[in-house]
Amino acid sequence: MLTLIFSELLMMALSNSSRRLLQPSFFLIGIPGLEESQHWIALPLCVLYLLALVGNVTIIFIIWTDPSLHQPMYLFLAMLSGIDLVLASSTAPKTLAVLLAHAHEIGYTVCLIQMFFIHAFSSMESGVLVAMALDRYVAICHPLHHSTILHPGLIGRIGMAVLVRGFLLLLPFPILLRRLVFCQTTVIGHAYCEHMAVVKLACSETTVNRAYGLAVALLVVGLDVLAIGISYVLILQAVLKVPGAQARLKAFSTCGSHICVILVFYIPGMFSFLTHRFGHHVPHHVHVLLATLYLLVPPALNPLVYGVKTQQIRQRVLRIFYIIGWI
Repeated sequence: MLTLIFSELLMMALSNSSRRLLQPSFFLIGIPGLEESQHWIALPLCVLYLLALVGNVTIIFIIWTDPSLHQPMYLFLAMLSGIDLVLASSTAPKTLAVLLAHAHEIGYTVCLIQMFFIHAFSSMESGVLVAMALDRYVAICHPLHHSTILHPGLIGRIGMAVLVRGFLLLLPFPILLRRLVFCQTTVIGHAYCEHMAVVKLACSETTVNRAYGLAVALLVVGLDVLAIGISYVLILQAVLKVPGAQARLKAFSTCGSHICVILVFYIPGMFSFLTHRFGHHVPHHVHVLLATLYLLVPPALNPLVYGVKTQQIRQRVLRIFYIIGWI
């Protein structure tokens, strides 16, 4: 509901500004330098998108319909799946249209809205990963007070804070872009509307856009990674105090899924961010391909990681397969 409200407000703001200055449409190249192979590249991207849709819808359905899973860890997982659905659906349909149907043109306002949703929900995913690290810290370091500390009211407020932070921090992106002037070049060497790819096309001053983009990236990623790091340092200290190697391994194994998801999300994201600003020697098609995979691989893999490593989720998925006669 809040997503729809913010989307309507964003559309109204961009439409009002478009009356003052007529802006051109953009032309998305896709994967620069690999135009002849783009239909083959689209096939694995399509598979990843389908996996993301099926996997995340399944996770949300299982958690929603099973009261025994209405616990902090699974509620945060449901939030992560919802964000992944929006993130993948903001990117994949247009990217696949560009690669398969050569639908390269995208309206200026539509481009800015796509860019906003991609970056806003990436910020939200990072925030949920911090919340999941907090849940693991409380579960391991304060197991007797886990449900008391992370009660449903607090979980709801955390989810609301993550949502509002993503929208408020990223809302200036499209608004600041509306101030820029695009002279002739409206060709984006990308498969989707990425913030810095659009900024680089402007022939007016872009210092404010670049500075704000850098500040948001450092603020979100820097603080979130710091919070996750502190959580795991405290977790490691608590685990090392547990007597017996088997008990320590069991305690730390509960964090395995979360650590895998963190690595899959942050490493490609940091590569894409640094390449845009400093990676002048990285081939452009490599950067675009990895940036596209960055938005599709985590949403596709997260349900698989939690489905394989979390017994409760795995059992309920197998039960669904049994009911529909797949096994």
